[in-house]
Amino acid sequence: MTLEQIKSILSSQIHPYLNTDTKHAAVMVAIYGKEPCVIMTEKPKTMVQHGGEVSFPGGKMTDSDHDLLDTAIRETDEEISLNISRLQVIGQLRPVQTRNSGFTIIPFVSILDSIPPLTPNSEVEQILHIPILPLLRTLGEDDDIEHRSLFEAYKLTYDNKIIWGASARILKQISDIFKQCNLL
Repeated sequence: MTLEQIKSILSSQIHPYLNTDTKHAAVMVAIYGKEPCVIMTEKPKTMVQHGGEVSFPGGKMTDSDHDLLDTAIRETDEEISLNISRLQVIGQLRPVQTRNSGFTIIPFVSILDSIPPLTPNSEVEQILHIPILPLLRTLGEDDDIEHRSLFEAYKLTYDNKIIWGASARILKQISDIFKQCNLL
């Protein structure tokens, strides 16, 4: 699968606003490289919310953000020093909700030919460069029946790390799109 194919199937209109009473957040699904990789982060275990979790760069909207796309771009630059312009964002996926922290998250998608060296900030323990197709092939349902009864619950694995929660639901959307296009 090439970046052009991925760009073609994940391109969509961008609506960087939410009409919900929940707290608003945004993440960046950045995919790059000849063997397409997705950039994810592992949070430090010491963080109060989402400590130790594998997630996409992103976070909550602030008063200085014009919209949720600004949030995703700002947070991606702050967390991993990856500067993505609005023109490099090719679409977005359906919003997802977090169970514990009460956020509704818009996942924006950016396709990049290459990336510069990245530097994590204090909110990031490790930057992960994960080949997207092998990752999506690990998709399974979460064994936590209580969690699954409240939300769609999936899990993926990479290098002995489990990806679950909102991040897994975002990856499930990508997997479904890839399957519809016979790319997975």
